[in-house]
Amino acid sequence: MRASTVRRLRLLQQLAQANDLRIVLLVLDGVGDLRTAEQPSTALELASTPNLDALAARSALGRIVPASTAITPGSGPGHLALFGYDPLAPECDIGRGVLEALGLGLELRPGTVAARGNFASVNAAGNLTDRRAGRIPTEEGVRLCSKLRGALAASPGNELEVEIHPGEGYRFVLLLRSPDGRRLGAALADTDPQKPGVPPLELHAEDAESAETARRLEPVLAVLRTALADEPRANAFLLRGFSLRPELPSFGVLYRLRAGAFAGYPLYRGVASVCGMEVVECGKRIDDLLARVEERWSDFEYFFLHVKQTDMAGEDGNLAAKVEVLEEVDRALPRLLELAPDVLAITGDHSTPVPMKAHSWHPVPLLLHSPVCFVDETERFDELQASRGHLGTFASAELMGLLLANAGKLLKFGA
Repeated sequence: MRASTVRRLRLLQQLAQANDLRIVLLVLDGVGDLRTAEQPSTALELASTPNLDALAARSALGRIVPASTAITPGSGPGHLALFGYDPLAPECDIGRGVLEALGLGLELRPGTVAARGNFASVNAAGNLTDRRAGRIPTEEGVRLCSKLRGALAASPGNELEVEIHPGEGYRFVLLLRSPDGRRLGAALADTDPQKPGVPPLELHAEDAESAETARRLEPVLAVLRTALADEPRANAFLLRGFSLRPELPSFGVLYRLRAGAFAGYPLYRGVASVCGMEVVECGKRIDDLLARVEERWSDFEYFFLHVKQTDMAGEDGNLAAKVEVLEEVDRALPRLLELAPDVLAITGDHSTPVPMKAHSWHPVPLLLHSPVCFVDETERFDELQASRGHLGTFASAELMGLLLANAGKLLKFGA
């Protein structure tokens, strides 16, 4: 990590003290949005959120920058920053493959390369028509993964040990191991061009070690492509985030916290797992999360809750759906407040503006509530009010220290 980040983490670790106060971080994935000529109001501005607004009126608001000014983060870096790690550090550049694999509870032995896969749709010319194969249901993904495993079993002679595991919906995980002990390189570029109308990208290695891995992997991919060619929708696949498991400082050791992660989707369980949090099995909607939080309230001092549906609506360009999710969260908020968390932060890992249908670099609104948070003059939880809040605009990686301080978990620095 950068020297400044190492110093900050060391300082937090030095000052951290355990107590019984509870911190809740509620992440509304992709919550930030934009005002444009075509969309003059954001989802937060349009949603009826009386509970969030009442909380905002007795809290402090601000904005966080997930990675760096003008840098659009992926979900992995966005969450690592929320947990206090430097998202720009090389060891925090964790590929989606590792995160998805850990989120599915898969074993990543030393030397295993993981990649996240998307089932996709291509036309007769080989150009992508849908990067997510129409968001096929999970049971369809399970069938397709079984078909791919069967094709590999019928095609002996591969130079790699290959595992294929279904994830949520159109997602799957590809695990690669070397049966002869030769080290595999993970510096392989994504085959996802991130847009329709063009073919999937060719497998490309970025160093010599990974070039050898690519040579051994290409025949495997050819078998998989052939196996999918006759499918009506998911007749192709894209690979992203080739990676080996990194070693990060443990969240619990750094901050002297028992931490629980309540996330229904594999990627976010994976991020929490790689940081050393206990991942709690739960559903995907806010009420499902809260049911498990209520059951485990006495087990942790830090609770990471993840709501995915805001991000999905943003990526689909569906403003009405994003509004509906925010209103669903608002209706559930009293249930969370009844647990009386000592510190509550509500924010996102990044913005996913509806007009862009993608992650963006825009600052993310933040609400921070505690007995010592400095109540400002904001009255609603939305982008404009957040820009006027007492907390100002700061790096996401600094949020963790702020949460600890508000919970009385940091000793005084110096004499």
